[in-house]
Amino acid sequence: MKKRLYKFIFFRLMGWKITGTIDAGLKKCVMMVMPHTCNFDFFIGLFCRGIIGLEMNFVGKKELFTFPFGYYFRSIGGAPLDRSGGKNNVDATVEVFNSREVFRMAIAPEGTRKKVTQLRTGFYYIALKANVPIIPIAFDYAKKEVKIGQPVTLTGNYEEDMKIILSHFKGVQGKFPERQFQV
Repeated sequence: MKKRLYKFIFFRLMGWKITGTIDAGLKKCVMMVMPHTCNFDFFIGLFCRGIIGLEMNFVGKKELFTFPFGYYFRSIGGAPLDRSGGKNNVDATVEVFNSREVFRMAIAPEGTRKKVTQLRTGFYYIALKANVPIIPIAFDYAKKEVKIGQPVTLTGNYEEDMKIILSHFKGVQGKFPERQFQV
């Protein structure tokens, strides 16, 4: 019932569409979501998660997962990061990947909704260390389309891998194009 409601709101009322798919057999991946120019992107992601029907996750500092919001964040796919013992975000996130059978992590490499000229690289090194592919996902507000790309298996050559990954985002326009990373 909830899935039908999500479809009605997302497709009919909002006029969006989803192209591409995520193979249900792919249990672990990093979903690189761009552009990220407004808070509404989070809700676009939640609609897609509900429509696609696969478990999709995100990480946050463990303090976010205490009362009163902890239950809600976990229910929508959140996983707390424990960075105690001097662990950095990449290593702490890789531990989450290693501790779960299914973990499809969505992350916005722009790192903010403000204008950026350089992407953060953590998403890449998380995928590399966890030995999982990156799936590029574009939120194109101009076409009202969520474009799901093919999984990209990393080689360890950041520049070459990013050429392949970023090609998925050419011509895509965020809600506020002046804020988005220019591919």
